Amino acid sequence: MRVVYEPDVWPFRGEEYPYIHIAFRDDERGEQFTTTESDTVCYNQATNQYREKYGIPYQDEILSLRELYGLSAAKMSVILGFGANQYRLYEDGEVPSESNGKMIRSAMNPKVFLDLVRSSKNQLTEKEYAKISAKVEEVIKASEGWHDEVYVSERLFLSGRGLANGFAPQSVGRLKNLLLYVLEQMGETFQTKMNKVLFYIDFLSYRERGMAISGLAYQAIEFGPVPQRWDRVYSAFDEVQEQLRLVQGQECMSLLAGGEADMSAFSDAEMAVINEVCGKLRDMTSRAVSKLSHEETAWKAHVGKPETIPFSEAFKLVGM
Repeated sequence: MRVVYEPDVWPFRGEEYPYIHIAFRDDERGEQFTTTESDTVCYNQATNQYREKYGIPYQDEILSLRELYGLSAAKMSVILGFGANQYRLYEDGEVPSESNGKMIRSAMNPKVFLDLVRSSKNQLTEKEYAKISAKVEEVIKASEGWHDEVYVSERLFLSGRGLANGFAPQSVGRLKNLLLYVLEQMGETFQTKMNKVLFYIDFLSYRERGMAISGLAYQAIEFGPVPQRWDRVYSAFDEVQEQLRLVQGQECMSLLAGGEADMSAFSDAEMAVINEVCGKLRDMTSRAVSKLSHEETAWKAHVGKPETIPFSEAFKLVGM
């Protein structure tokens, strides 16, 4: 029994989206089958392209939005004018229609959402209306500090959320805590090695889940795959301490954790991927990890080219 990765096309809502089909093949019997997990990865590859094309929020964004306002899925459906259980279905992975998707996207602006709440006043009890309105007004006040995060985000994430970054959420907080956690697991780590660790975390996650983790996109340079703007990524956080080391007569920058990681925003599936990569690469030298990354098609086929490394290369990983 072996895993087979083959290019295919997924028809979705009258359109076709390229993806990598995952199957398990028994060559002796000439049989092939899939699992629920592999089907989900295939589905995510295709439907995330649809979400990107039409500006439809991703599943994690839909869930986070409701949590931001402290509402049940049923109340979100009422305020947004959806069917009784529709918002819950979107949280469970159903892809919203283009119109519903854009309504959810608009609701991410708390001032717009407050207007929607006011429009739904007659569909809520007096107590519900007062409580929800007060909560949204709190979010509006708190949002004044979001501009700083948006500024930092624009400096770190050169490619927006989409195919170029493996459809990963783009959050400054998530990225900071990912870096801190990796450093906690691996100890002092040279930047060159950290570049490869992040690459393997994101590409293994895409192969296993149909979605990356860090939010970064990657390019193939002479010394291996690296995140775009990797030089800015590590210096962006005070908690990630940089130390200049002299190694064999050359100055090299190493990284140390200067704070504790909060991994509450990461799912069990994400943590499993992160721990697998850290466990495998922890005791390898920077040189050994670089050599390993040079065996990857993701590097060999794209080294020196200006485009980002396509995440379809995740299905050709040999180092994981």
